[in-house]
Amino acid sequence: MSLQFYQQLRNLLPRGDVAIATVIKIIGSVPREVGAKMALCADGTLLETIGGGAGEAKVLSIMEQVLASGDPQKVAIDLSGAVQRVTEGVCGGQMQVWVAKWSGEAAIALIQAILDDLNQGYSVRLLIPFSPGLSPHILTANDAQISPELGFIDLIEPSPMLLIIGAGHVGEKLAQIATFLGFQIIIQDDRSQWANSERFPSALSIFIDPISQVLEQWPYHHPLYIAMVTRGYDYDLEVLKSLLENPIPYRYIGMIGSIKRVNKVRKSLADHSIPLEKINSIYAPIGLDIGALTPAEIALSIAAELILVQRGGTGVPLSQKSNTHF
Repeated sequence: MSLQFYQQLRNLLPRGDVAIATVIKIIGSVPREVGAKMALCADGTLLETIGGGAGEAKVLSIMEQVLASGDPQKVAIDLSGAVQRVTEGVCGGQMQVWVAKWSGEAAIALIQAILDDLNQGYSVRLLIPFSPGLSPHILTANDAQISPELGFIDLIEPSPMLLIIGAGHVGEKLAQIATFLGFQIIIQDDRSQWANSERFPSALSIFIDPISQVLEQWPYHHPLYIAMVTRGYDYDLEVLKSLLENPIPYRYIGMIGSIKRVNKVRKSLADHSIPLEKINSIYAPIGLDIGALTPAEIALSIAAELILVQRGGTGVPLSQKSNTHF
């Protein structure tokens, strides 16, 4: 959600100062990851979360102090549940959070520079210094290695991009869900009555050209995920031949369809001399088995698989994975 976070900051900073809390270290089981952020504006507007509960309440109190004083602070959140000391929860771990005030034209310019890189699909290494006299700044490849005592290097990744091939009912619902999850949406379908901005208002681009032409002129550098929700076997085969023969890197290709349809496509790809390892890399049938029937449910199962691949999950129900019982 980095892109949306900084987009909101760009709109809010001209109205007043903002305190930003960044998770800089975690130990054990905690609700958020290193780099997670929360922002508190001078008018009380709150963006994002670092996990909620008593730990977040403690950080919010410090954020109010930082907004008033301008002095950054490091906040320790103890979620160990240890009986011998005061803790903020029982998750089992600990977090360190850095809180600093961002204000003025320099901060606005920095946020715009971050957004410029993210919008082009490039990662950003942002140094958040621990010294009160220094301001955050973007690191370049020529910068020397930073000592952990001097500051936290925040690796800000561009939003993942989801190319949805097929603008039908499932594609429409998937675009809605994936947008909510922070994906940049690209649509491809040769039917302009389906592939249009009225049905896909969140799409960054909508293509009605053949997929081969779209890939030849692909302008993006973002981490790429591809969901094929086409209207038939012939389209599946055309799309997969173009995708698998194109050098554009991708993290995921999923294809909708029955087992019979999937097997037919696999055989046809093999007959066209597509390497077996490429064929086996396709997630087909697409999505996780949650018993989905409606377009919205199918889209949800696809979105769940996208997150599984993106985050490295297992798909196992947490109630089974934990091996705990009441």
